[in-house]
Amino acid sequence: MYILYLCTQTTHSIPIYIFSMAHHNEFGQISEDRAVAYLMARGYTIRERNWRLGHKEIDIIAQKNGTIAFIEVKARKNDRFGDPAEAVTDSKIRNLVQAANAYVRYHRIDLPVRFDIITIIGEPGDQTIDHIENAFYPPIF
Repeated sequence: MYILYLCTQTTHSIPIYIFSMAHHNEFGQISEDRAVAYLMARGYTIRERNWRLGHKEIDIIAQKNGTIAFIEVKARKNDRFGDPAEAVTDSKIRNLVQAANAYVRYHRIDLPVRFDIITIIGEPGDQTIDHIENAFYPPIF
């Protein structure tokens, strides 16, 4: 957070707070960075981050051993509200699958694909990571 002071014609100065990024967005970005580091340490090549198709987004697209993994990252500061993986709804799955299909077609990929979820629980510096490979299979629409 940055603080600027706006000086008026009187002797008062008014603080103006400028936030570089909302705290929850910053937490999400830090968590995604942690997920990328986790994957790279396990031999994955990161092909894309935050790949978009309209309003649909894939957090991480990675590759290892000739398989493309489309990865959704879910981070929470604690597990008070349950497992973060449970936040991946049917609607989110549908959007991920549609975006993944577009990515595969656009890049003319002829490799096996899978859908993973990485959950991260805890504050930065003290986080637990769980990588769920083949977390779901694409539904038939």
